[in-house]
Amino acid sequence: MSAVRIGIIIGSTRPGRVGEQVARWVLEQARSRTDAEFELVDLADFALPHLDEAMPAAMGQYAHPHTKAWAEKVDSFDGYIFVTPEYNHSTSGALKNAIDFVYAEWNNKAAGLVSYGSAGGTRAAEHLRLILGELQVADVRQQVSFSLMTDFENYTTFTPAEYHAGMLATQLDQVVPWALALRSVREAGELAQAA
Repeated sequence: MSAVRIGIIIGSTRPGRVGEQVARWVLEQARSRTDAEFELVDLADFALPHLDEAMPAAMGQYAHPHTKAWAEKVDSFDGYIFVTPEYNHSTSGALKNAIDFVYAEWNNKAAGLVSYGSAGGTRAAEHLRLILGELQVADVRQQVSFSLMTDFENYTTFTPAEYHAGMLATQLDQVVPWALALRSVREAGELAQAA
């Protein structure tokens, strides 16, 4: 059986974003584990336009090369850690747009949420949980939240308090087994379709 694969998605494409620092910290912490493989996924690398597919994502009829490349990347993982900023009490438009591009590729996967913002990004994470529920993504309870006031120097340099590492470890302890368990759900669905 192949290793569980978890994508750490940088949920901002904004110039000067701090999310990449947070995501790299998550990756650094996660790499000490032996129960899964982790990969950084930068939305900026995919340069997705505002949703431009004529067919709803649930139809799975992707027309554009950028959508097909994104679908392939999303599909390659068993679970995700979403690193989301909080913009106007919600997640970023770039992350919501990227999520909306595909559908089946998200289904029956697990996710953890890492948020940051003036209030720790907690409102963005709560909105993201609603979105993920519609996509049949099982988000875990443990959340990691960073305050721009206390976990960043001058609001720009990421300096997380030590206790966050333990919170992330707990989140990964939840995400990895859920991701493995949901793999069997996806496999059962594929067998049912083939029959």
